[in-house]
Amino acid sequence: MATVNKIDSNATGLRYAEEQSLGVLPGTPVWIPLEPNSYDNFGGQITTTARNPINASRQRQKGTVTDLDASGGFNMDLTRENLEDLLQGYFFADLRRKGEENPISVTVQAGDDTYDLADSTGFVAGHLIFASGFTNAGNNGLKTVTAIDSVATDVSVAETLTAEASPPTDALIVAVGYEAAAGDLQIDASGTLPLLTSTTLDFTTLGLVPGEWIFIGGDTTADQFFNAVNNGFARVKSITANALTLDKTQGTMVTDDGTDTGSGGTALAIRLWFGRVLKNESDPTLIVRRSYNLERTLGAPDTATPSAIQSEYLVGSVPNQLTFNFNTADKVTADISFVSTDNEQRTATTGLKSGTRPALSSGDAYNTTNDFSRLKMAILDPIDSNPTALFAYLTDFTVVINNNVSPNKAISVLGAFEVTAGQFNVDGNATAYFSTIEAVQAIRNNSDVTLDFAMVKGRTVDSNAITSGVLVDIPLIALGDGRLNVEQDQPVTLPLSTPAAADLTFNHTLLMMFYDYLPAAADV
Repeated sequence: MATVNKIDSNATGLRYAEEQSLGVLPGTPVWIPLEPNSYDNFGGQITTTARNPINASRQRQKGTVTDLDASGGFNMDLTRENLEDLLQGYFFADLRRKGEENPISVTVQAGDDTYDLADSTGFVAGHLIFASGFTNAGNNGLKTVTAIDSVATDVSVAETLTAEASPPTDALIVAVGYEAAAGDLQIDASGTLPLLTSTTLDFTTLGLVPGEWIFIGGDTTADQFFNAVNNGFARVKSITANALTLDKTQGTMVTDDGTDTGSGGTALAIRLWFGRVLKNESDPTLIVRRSYNLERTLGAPDTATPSAIQSEYLVGSVPNQLTFNFNTADKVTADISFVSTDNEQRTATTGLKSGTRPALSSGDAYNTTNDFSRLKMAILDPIDSNPTALFAYLTDFTVVINNNVSPNKAISVLGAFEVTAGQFNVDGNATAYFSTIEAVQAIRNNSDVTLDFAMVKGRTVDSNAITSGVLVDIPLIALGDGRLNVEQDQPVTLPLSTPAAADLTFNHTLLMMFYDYLPAAADV
């Protein structure tokens, strides 16, 4: 045996697996890899209580183990995909998905290019879908759905596909948008809030929910509104069959008949883009508590058998607090913490827990210099979808999700037998460059303030260069602090606290959007 005398940090690794119930893994768990930058109090803290009887020797006697506090945290860069799944645990909710399936096969018959699915629910004709993971390169990329066969559960597309009898198990098609018929979509800006209207399209078939964000317009003049102010990110306030009411928009919208008035009135086939929705749910039937096993590998103690890895586990881990950090000229990072019921150690001889361990798929981290497509804090205005921002620039800000989880202790239990989740709180802090006194007055007046931001970045999927993004919306904030910071030879800044509350229109405190595909126009 060639025993090592130390283990370097670079020999360690971190993964998580979702539990079937608190502390219990499923039969074949999937251990998802993570990329921690650092750790914070990861493991179990043992409490021992010593015997201290009155005796002539005046010596304390050996104590006994009486308690265990298991918890763990780590810091990680934010990429497009590395936190999407895990964030469901922090929101106590499932991602709301549109059409999304792993195809069984790809068939081509007499011009009918088709993805064969187990279930075609959620897909509609006109959908723009993004396909990935297929063996044949031509089956990957952006496709336009021409027809849905709900009986055969087929999705046919306008593009040419290659027959593929058994695609890889991770091959996926996702509804990422919709291409309307030429001239079908228009903007009605005659009322208090702008409307995106249709004649043929039934908006209720797209799987949209109030409070989520869409992106209007594609990358060509043929698939975007002629008036540029009508394109871009927009929040959906309400949905009817032939109208979306928009209450937050990229620009101040104007009435638009959906034609290219600069080229003789050509009807435009406007494209809409959407993503997965994640929000804290108000409906008790939609509230889902998740728990995890966190696995930290600790290297091989014997150089003769480097595959024999020792490890430690946090068991029954419920997401507690997550902080997104946004600082000038820096990566976007997240501080992540869990409260656990137990801590376990496994020797190299015992080995790791069973399950599948997919390889790490590392992506580029979002950064605060190039990747913000939108960042706006403004006073809510029920009749203005594009109010003036309170600040032109922020130097830094945080968004903090806190589930206020606490362990439940009991006699006969070392550690905790359960955990209790407290109130879902969203807080944060920001530092803004001061320019007008209205911002300070908004604090004193206890004005209803809202904050939203979108991070958009290019990436490569199956050799396809695409654009994707993440959007965060905090509908209702009551600003605090607000004491101006005035220093010699420095710009005046305004520190702010940003506690959020439930918005009565949408009944959530925080919403996130995950876009698998966006037009390049979104990356501005």
